[in-house]
Amino acid sequence: MNDSQRNLTFHPHGVRVEDLGLVAFDHAWEYQTKIHCDLIERKRNGDPFEHHTLILCEHPHVFTLGRSGKEEHLLKSSDEMKAIQAEYYAINRGGDITYHGPGQLVAYPILDLERLFCDVHRYIRSLEQVIIEVLEQYDVESGRIEGLTGVWVDLGSDKPRKICAIGVHLSRWVSLHGLAFNANTNLDYFGYIVPCGIDPKQKPVTSLAKETGKEIDMPELKERFTRQFLKTFQLEFIP
Repeated sequence: MNDSQRNLTFHPHGVRVEDLGLVAFDHAWEYQTKIHCDLIERKRNGDPFEHHTLILCEHPHVFTLGRSGKEEHLLKSSDEMKAIQAEYYAINRGGDITYHGPGQLVAYPILDLERLFCDVHRYIRSLEQVIIEVLEQYDVESGRIEGLTGVWVDLGSDKPRKICAIGVHLSRWVSLHGLAFNANTNLDYFGYIVPCGIDPKQKPVTSLAKETGKEIDMPELKERFTRQFLKTFQLEFIP
């Protein structure tokens, strides 16, 4: 590869955004894992860095359990899972159990954090900040709760509501998995689990549609999220 070819493919602050639409969880997991492993392999081989990747998608009904989660937080049997047309996967991200489904914006950033900052806590806080800024565009105030991961609304009440869950995995400072932002999500499915291991009677789950009282335009939400993601992480869009 000559110098001119390298210049065409080398984007130290570039991110390629891929919208997969509604895609089965296992397919998206396999796809992001391939990108993740390819990026790690390039680092091991000393190959030129090309770009980061941000995958956006929605999933059919599925519950996923993180490494630190408890299986008993899934409250349904396998037969009951079939009745509600939901799948279940134990995966390698952090955190406990959560739900993905139609109307939820799922984002999988595959970033080489060595090119941004080597700080996992800063990474999670940055993901939270993206959601906080996006919610502000919908006139919804949100923030963090000390000791808990994710984004919450109605923080001044005795029952703050969770609107975004975050669970990540890092290998050689390359990120995997990401966040689930409830937009038009069917919140009934959270009743089949103990979301993120937190009693929903004390800290319930909510959605942007519920908070605003209207259905959310998903293409518009994805556009706003992408713009804010690029701004927060100081990255450039690669078409």
